[in-house]
Amino acid sequence: MMLTPEVLAILILNSIFLIFALVAFVLSLKIFFRWDMEVTTQEQYSLEKQSYLGATIIKYIFAIKLPLFLFFVFTLDKISTLLTGAMCGAGVVDATDYGSYLLILKLINLYLFGFWLTLHYLDIKSPNLPYTRLKFEFFMVAFLFLVIEIVLEGIMFTSIDINKMVSCCGTLYSSSSTSAIGGIFSIDRVVMLTLFYGNFTLMAIFYKLRLFYLFAISNFSFILVSLISLIQFFGTYIYQLPTHHCPFCFLQSDYYYVGYLLYGLLFLGTFYGIRVGVVKILGENEGRGLTYSLWFNFAYVVLVSSYVVVYFIKNGVWL
Repeated sequence: MMLTPEVLAILILNSIFLIFALVAFVLSLKIFFRWDMEVTTQEQYSLEKQSYLGATIIKYIFAIKLPLFLFFVFTLDKISTLLTGAMCGAGVVDATDYGSYLLILKLINLYLFGFWLTLHYLDIKSPNLPYTRLKFEFFMVAFLFLVIEIVLEGIMFTSIDINKMVSCCGTLYSSSSTSAIGGIFSIDRVVMLTLFYGNFTLMAIFYKLRLFYLFAISNFSFILVSLISLIQFFGTYIYQLPTHHCPFCFLQSDYYYVGYLLYGLLFLGTFYGIRVGVVKILGENEGRGLTYSLWFNFAYVVLVSSYVVVYFIKNGVWL
């Protein structure tokens, strides 16, 4: 087990999360089965106070979980120096059978908690609290995902063998890779770029026409297309090396930590975009989410494209 200070901090915080989330889960069960705004009993009054407590716990879990995810990525990069063969966080993720699943689950949970906050905001702005039962029902599902994440994270860190040789990112993210990621490189670049810019163009059209559900769907597909195109194409211009496709290395200081900005813009853009669909399903006004989504996604497209343009201007050739 890698008992570095960073890993210990993550495991301790996860234990605290689990305790408080369990309290919120118990309160959610009570509210789900007993909540009734039509009655004025003492029990309903007590449930209203408990719902405020539960919501506060969940909000603070998310408030800490978002920066903790960034800290988790930073930790992967830092402890990679302890593993033979690893050059960045990719080697740590590949060091066990659980790393990739954990990373995906962490991303899913960020979206889930974000959508819970959306429900909470819509609920408390109305004096009738119309979504209280729904938001705590939703948290019960999110709680299960959170428990799985915490357990999986503990298993991953305890399963890492520092004496075992691991693969470097150059091996993992290459056309010769035998892993599932290797299939990305079989996609024609022209096709991939057409999908990337075409997806964003459709998103802009749906924004202009106020087609909320199609806008949300296009944001969901934009997550996948953007990540694949970043690994296959845009990342090589960030590294200025045609054979380097790692999605972790540009989180390092050598590349001015631009990866945090890239992933941050992509997360915010797609979250607000998918949120638009969720809000419309509930029959509520989407507010400024539509505009926020388009501008964050636009900033992402401009940033990754600028690396390609600047490289061509400086060198007169494409990679």
